[in-house]
Amino acid sequence: MFFLRNDNFLPGIDKILSAFSGLIADGTLLRHCVASLYRVTVGFYLAVLIAIPLGIFLGRSRSVNRISNPLIQFLRPISPLAWAPFAILWFGIGDLPAIFIIFIACFFPLLLAATNAAASIHPMYFQVAANLQLTRWSSFWNLILPAVIPNIILVLRVTLGMAWVVVVAAEMIAVKSGLGFLIMDSRNAMRIDRIVVAMVTIGTVGVVLDFFMARLEWLDWVRCKIEQK
Repeated sequence: MFFLRNDNFLPGIDKILSAFSGLIADGTLLRHCVASLYRVTVGFYLAVLIAIPLGIFLGRSRSVNRISNPLIQFLRPISPLAWAPFAILWFGIGDLPAIFIIFIACFFPLLLAATNAAASIHPMYFQVAANLQLTRWSSFWNLILPAVIPNIILVLRVTLGMAWVVVVAAEMIAVKSGLGFLIMDSRNAMRIDRIVVAMVTIGTVGVVLDFFMARLEWLDWVRCKIEQK
């Protein structure tokens, strides 16, 4: 076929390897990869730190949950990339718009997972906690948190994958570094070989991130909790 014989459509393996070695030698690939990982890390952990406590609160406060749920269900289906114009308007060009978009992508799945996990705790456990006269902090640390963490860990793996997908798209819009920017910059320069290198790097890093997140599910304490579900 024509596109298989034309380097402008699909470069040969020799050109791809040459582009890869060039990007490695001058540090370009590492720099863009680190930039993407930094944005994913910050956006992901911000979502974890905000969404999980808020979700636990909503799960244990049915009245507040009933009031806030319509707004959450309204915002949840909106694509994170739809927030890109506002992200650029609010934060300008740089890391913050991409981090904000990643935060939005991770926030709602984690929020709903924490809410559902906290709401599904059997009332009998709280009766036992009351009989033992546990404080609210003790009940949270010894009852609520161990009950919700196994369910949340399952969602963390999926959410991190979403964050890695979204950062590439965000970097095509709002920043001037990262693997997404490398793809756009290579497209403008008609360097299809560099685009392939960036795509392979994205896939490889995604597999590594998923591998480490999957290890959390095999921790003895987490596995026991999941098997009890």
